[in-house]
Amino acid sequence: MYPHKLTTLLTTFLLVFYFHLTAVAQRNRPTGGRVAVVVDERLSALRSSPELSGTLIRRIGRGRFVAIRGSKKTSDGIVFYRVSVSSRTQGWMQREAVVSAYQLDDDKRLLALILSSTDFDRVARTRIFLNVFPKSTLRPRALLLFGEAAEEAAPRLTHDAVRRLGVLDSSYYLNYTGLDRYNRQGIRFTFDEVTRQFHYNGAAWRELIRRYPKSPEAIKASERLTGGT
Repeated sequence: MYPHKLTTLLTTFLLVFYFHLTAVAQRNRPTGGRVAVVVDERLSALRSSPELSGTLIRRIGRGRFVAIRGSKKTSDGIVFYRVSVSSRTQGWMQREAVVSAYQLDDDKRLLALILSSTDFDRVARTRIFLNVFPKSTLRPRALLLFGEAAEEAAPRLTHDAVRRLGVLDSSYYLNYTGLDRYNRQGIRFTFDEVTRQFHYNGAAWRELIRRYPKSPEAIKASERLTGGT
């Protein structure tokens, strides 16, 4: 077998294996408490005790579900949740690392985190917002931000794809591996054959206009779709 074919097969196998693990993690939500999702992996250290000096059990990745089973505030005012990651893995995690649809104002807290985020972090955290808070009054803002973050990524993706692919037809560009992680967040790009550039397809903005037509964000979404600023 030629080396390049072996590499292709190995890459395909690893991608399939990754998607399988991701699907399993999404299906197997822990039970025994209020479901929450990790949004800030910088703070998502699972510890053996409710303190910053507690022994690290493991770090939990962004997007992973946990079950909140209790809480405790330290003398410094830091709140830790007692969480279950699985039937075999439990520990304590700082409150700011997760959000829950059952916790008052967690949608506001996540939106603030989104606004302080950049690049793909903003995309991923906004996707979590849209999944976790379907009834939030802040959803129009989140939909607008989601689309804007996607469109802002388009020039970077174009630059990287041109550098890697050179002059090839659009099928190569629309299969560019740099699009994969955006695709997993529900973002789709189009490719302009004339300008040789990616553009966000505008799905979040169209949903915003359809579901919240009287919101200020809908006006901005219409401007984005018609090429306004």
